[in-house]
Amino acid sequence: MTTVALDVQGGDLAPDVPISAAAHCTTRPGCPRLVLVGDRERIAAGLAQAPHDASLLRLVHAPRFVPMDAEPRAALDAMPDASVLTAARLVRDGEADALVSAGNTGGVVLACARTFKRLPGVSRCALGAVYPTETRRGDKQDPFSLILDAGLTLDVSAEDLVGFAIMGAAYAQRISHNPAPRVALLSNGTEASKGLDAIVAAHGRLAKVPGLCFIGNVEGLDIPRGTADVVITGGFVGNIVLKMLEGVAETVQHLLRYAFDQSLINKAGLALLAPTLRELKKTTDWQQYGGAPILGFDRVCIKAHGRSSPRAIKNAIKVACRAVDSGLVGAIAEGMRTVTSTAESAL
Repeated sequence: MTTVALDVQGGDLAPDVPISAAAHCTTRPGCPRLVLVGDRERIAAGLAQAPHDASLLRLVHAPRFVPMDAEPRAALDAMPDASVLTAARLVRDGEADALVSAGNTGGVVLACARTFKRLPGVSRCALGAVYPTETRRGDKQDPFSLILDAGLTLDVSAEDLVGFAIMGAAYAQRISHNPAPRVALLSNGTEASKGLDAIVAAHGRLAKVPGLCFIGNVEGLDIPRGTADVVITGGFVGNIVLKMLEGVAETVQHLLRYAFDQSLINKAGLALLAPTLRELKKTTDWQQYGGAPILGFDRVCIKAHGRSSPRAIKNAIKVACRAVDSGLVGAIAEGMRTVTSTAESAL
């Protein structure tokens, strides 16, 4: 059975929400073993208020944590026993198979970097993130595409982009059950010659990777359409794209509320559309996906959103289990070996 180390102290709503999520998770079929890392008294008090299966839970005391607004390096230097570092060490030492945290993103990434090893051939690790599209993919008709990097590496090389493509494809295959995810570079034109030098060089290399469904370059308008299942870019651009998509989604919701309040005709029209709008909201709800992967390390880590609800935390745990059970880390390692072999044979 898979074991997940859950950083109970991480997140805007910690520790209550992670504790609630863990308790409920243990009452559902297929729940993994959970190691709850945080303040033992707070965890015990939270569990006392919720039905749970104690046989699936282990508590590890780590009361100190990285605040959401803290500078990660300074915080972890001052707190080597912080909950996220403690949880990462449990995974490193084989006491858990994956780490899940909704905490400070920089703190989670740095805890991984200080505790785990980078896989051979990975020049830079990447933070992936999902976003809804109009296209469905995989056997579960998943509406989400993956973009990476989402903010870890601002200035990227062609080697970095190639590594991101291999890691993103492996993740999409195993988490979205998409056997041949379409991988694309984000650029200012679809032509192979368009884009910064790193993009042009990466395009040439990715076109030669065997087994990779590389479709070339895509533009910004292709992102919401779902033209690609995995979009590759540098962390500077990727983070801006994600924030823009979040802003557009919030704006649309505000406009709908405004329209609803303006007239009886609008209210009647939106009432007729209510079932469709509810289905749209359900389909594009990021919380059903759980969290974002930090890829490139020799261990699995899923970074949940800081404002995650219990549902989102539970789904992050499910994603972590799927990554472990499907052999994601091994698949990425094999993909990087293929890239290295291809590059060497071209010399």
